[in-house]
Amino acid sequence: MKMVFGELVDAVPIFGSQRRIYVFIGAAFIAAGMLLLAGASGGWLTFASPENLYRLGAFVSVLGVVIQDVVADAMSTEVVDRENPDGTPRPKEDVDRELGMVQVLGRLALSFGMFCVAGLAGWIASIYSYESVFLAGLIIPAISVSGALLISLRPVERRPIDWRILGGGIVFGIFVLTLAGASVPFNQEIVFAVSMAVICSMLWRVVRQLDPETQRTIFFAALIIFIYRAMPLAGQGYTWFVIDVLGFDEAFQGTLAQIGAALALLGMWLFSDAITRRPVAQVLLWLTVITTLLSLPAFGLTLGLAEWTERMFGFGARTIAIIDAATTSPFAQLSMIPLLTLIAIYAPAGHRATWFALMASLMNLALVAGSLQTKYLNEIFVITRGQYDNLPYIVGISLVMGFVIPIAAIFSFGRRLK
Repeated sequence: MKMVFGELVDAVPIFGSQRRIYVFIGAAFIAAGMLLLAGASGGWLTFASPENLYRLGAFVSVLGVVIQDVVADAMSTEVVDRENPDGTPRPKEDVDRELGMVQVLGRLALSFGMFCVAGLAGWIASIYSYESVFLAGLIIPAISVSGALLISLRPVERRPIDWRILGGGIVFGIFVLTLAGASVPFNQEIVFAVSMAVICSMLWRVVRQLDPETQRTIFFAALIIFIYRAMPLAGQGYTWFVIDVLGFDEAFQGTLAQIGAALALLGMWLFSDAITRRPVAQVLLWLTVITTLLSLPAFGLTLGLAEWTERMFGFGARTIAIIDAATTSPFAQLSMIPLLTLIAIYAPAGHRATWFALMASLMNLALVAGSLQTKYLNEIFVITRGQYDNLPYIVGISLVMGFVIPIAAIFSFGRRLK
């Protein structure tokens, strides 16, 4: 549904604002979602069951995040000057370079925020009620509102509403919600297929004004990144395994999250400059190889590696998990930088929020494709709470697929990029 909000941000000012007011609206949704979740866990909201309150709160919160995300994406392309002070155009290489660095700074800011709250979240969840955790989360919309009030915004291009994108997006959203609420066989697969068709057709409406060479570059780069992000994961069975078998409680998982966030921050700081200068295919090739190698400890844990290391070297599962989090986290965040840079460089004036929203929706569909494959793996190798004999098969297959398929795509399509 991001394309609907992208079109609204691009073409529908509210009280004369196309940026700040949408941040306020998103913050209101996030605050409402947090209050619904707090009320569900605290028992002081009773107009629906706790399960339905949770669903509603989660949905409303995500809605607010999506709206704010669309605005932030559009603004990230507007902070770079396209012209010199005398009105002459700046060199394209300089503009592209700065657009890439803005995306790096955005990821750095996101990682810094994750670092600030990761360990804190685990600590709060281990000693306070869930109600208190959700109420503490109200600081999030308060921060975004204060930022929107303080920032100085540049004038935004105005254009008429593209009703094919706005109306089509609304109809598409109604279709998805209706299908999701009905007990239709293969409804997830149907939603995925229809989503791909809708988003690709809307993307074509935006990019068809570009020259053929640019269209080709966008297509093959997006295809490689889509395949890279569409690989299956182990699923929730691995999470149950580390809780039930390895004994990772909330506080320790918060510690892992904080270590990962800290090193992701450091990794982006050290490697982002080099990544923005390299071709997309080359960056993803090395990230695929490195992340596969660094994911082997997690696979080892499902095979009992911790018992062997404890016996031979005196360290067990928690040490391996810390090493795994420390090595893999930087590269998970780095994989987003080539995509965001590509989107920012080719964002067309007047359609920047819509463009970002559609490309982000396409990449989110890649994650949906990965989730569907994860579901199929879990249907073949069944895991139940407390029964993890099939877990090594799922983790191993997802590891092999996550290496072989992206590498094949990179070598097949990478040479077609400029």
